Amino acid sequence: MAGRIHATAIIAPGAELAEDVEVGAYSIIGPNVSIGPGTTVGPHCIIDGHTRIGANNLFYRYCSIGGMPQDKKYRGEPTRLEIGDGNTVREYVTINTGTTQDVGVTRLGDDNWIMAYVHIAHDCQIGSHTIFANSVQLAGHVVIGDWVILGGISAVHQFVHIGAHSMIGGASAIRQDIPPYIIGAGDPFRPVGINSEGLQRRGYDAETISAIKEAYKLLYRRNLKIDEAAAAMRALQKERPAASQAIDLLASFLERPGRGIVR
Repeated sequence: MAGRIHATAIIAPGAELAEDVEVGAYSIIGPNVSIGPGTTVGPHCIIDGHTRIGANNLFYRYCSIGGMPQDKKYRGEPTRLEIGDGNTVREYVTINTGTTQDVGVTRLGDDNWIMAYVHIAHDCQIGSHTIFANSVQLAGHVVIGDWVILGGISAVHQFVHIGAHSMIGGASAIRQDIPPYIIGAGDPFRPVGINSEGLQRRGYDAETISAIKEAYKLLYRRNLKIDEAAAAMRALQKERPAASQAIDLLASFLERPGRGIVR
């Protein structure tokens, strides 16, 4: 272990690091941190708080991970941060722990690519296989589904949900929920279609993509209310059984309570 920890790094008593974890120069690991095998912490990083990190992650230089939430109601409660496996976290990324006003934990799944200067605030719930380009800013309590791509300098309002497989262009301002599969950009954000190219790359067949396009038209082209569009999608599930699971992802998103969706 000692050969993988730079002589200038500070590892607090109580920290739990797998045998092959590497820690670079001048980095600090707090006493309530657990780091899994194959993970590399670059130089000048701080990882503190009640933070659990999985295997094979890379934290590039100057990250601040597990800091206390930027919430004036926070009173030092032992809230948590949980990070999965295989994530890449680049320069100056900040990820905070949760608050007792929510679930008490911020989560980041597996195989996420988090570019420089990204901020992930308290109680955010991030799925897997996402890409956040430079300077993406997430307010507290944001939920991001699997395979979402967020363009650089985009900002997401607190409590917003972004559905799986969505693709958001750079410099977008997200103030309402974005359903799964949507592609769009802008301030305010404007949806322009579904992320067909991304779905193809992930193995979705032509029949399923066609059904998702039909569901998109129900929501954005037929002048239906949200509950009417969801009901129409449930009927579409019966007509297109091979795509039932894909349509269900979209219909279920519309049926949940939220901030209203982008239109």
